[in-house]
Amino acid sequence: MYVLDTSAFIHEFETDEPVATIPAVRDPLDDAQAYRYDAMEGAGMHIQIPDENTLQTVRQAAKRTGDATVLSETDVRLLAAAVELDAVLVTDDYAMQNAADDLDVDVEVIAQEGIDEHRDWRYQCQGCGREFDEHRERCPICGSQLTRKNPS
Repeated sequence: MYVLDTSAFIHEFETDEPVATIPAVRDPLDDAQAYRYDAMEGAGMHIQIPDENTLQTVRQAAKRTGDATVLSETDVRLLAAAVELDAVLVTDDYAMQNAADDLDVDVEVIAQEGIDEHRDWRYQCQGCGREFDEHRERCPICGSQLTRKNPS
């Protein structure tokens, strides 16, 4: 089974395998793409509503990888759907791919190359330069903002 992200509808992903998605994926789609979503739903596409426990598991994984600040609620729900359905996630989103790797969810990309390495992002203070494993609004030392930093 495949769990489809918005990009799957935009780039007209096709498969003979069963597909699923979540309701929020339809919201950003324009006319032709929304029609495709509706047609696939009418043809039997499964609409998954993830359980709160699974959502929490995904949020914890996103915190571990440092992707929590860039994943939308829709992204979290799609990842949770893929976990619950033991499905392949179809997405071009790098942060989702990174979190999916931590969750042992297989990913198939459509229009872009997939990630070639897993990253556990760190956060660096713009003022004093200290680094932190978890995101905070401000540095606890000097009060400056933190930015996401490539761990390499």
